[in-house]
Amino acid sequence: MKQVIAEISARHLHISKKDLEKLFGKGYILKKLKSISQPGEFASTVTVDLINGKKVLKKVRVVGPTRKATQIELALTDCYALGIKPVLRVSGDLKNTPGITIKGPKGSVKVANGVIIPKRHLHISTKQAKAWKLKNKQKVRAIAKGHRSVVFNEVIVRVGNYNTRIHLDTDEANAAGLLSCSKIDLDI
Repeated sequence: MKQVIAEISARHLHISKKDLEKLFGKGYILKKLKSISQPGEFASTVTVDLINGKKVLKKVRVVGPTRKATQIELALTDCYALGIKPVLRVSGDLKNTPGITIKGPKGSVKVANGVIIPKRHLHISTKQAKAWKLKNKQKVRAIAKGHRSVVFNEVIVRVGNYNTRIHLDTDEANAAGLLSCSKIDLDI
């Protein structure tokens, strides 16, 4: 067993440059509130509202830098609150996913797709993956010990220029009684 740091991923969105400018104005550039664990990524200073009919989730953090496509990452309870059929996906796999309206201070945009519940995943550096004999897209198990012990099956390995962290959403972390930066066992 290897130990890894678990990070709890609260609802957030990655945004395309085109959508960013519709929400915040032409030429707007995301400003960093704080760095997050993966190289080059950051929590920005801005938030948006997500709207589905009359249901709204306010102050959803925008994560930078901009991406090719807008992607909204929610937990199962967020989908229920918005009345959206949940779709579990690996980040970037947005085909046939629900859409939503995003409201910013300068306008709103209705994205045709992009709302996902991200599959639990392990970010790992190429060097660390080689040492642990892990391959990209491999599935592993993680075990959270304690009073609310939980086994997380189907953890997708993502090999690249990463810091080694397992990402769980808020529902998963709450079920296991985990706090961000808790250590959990990786069964490899």
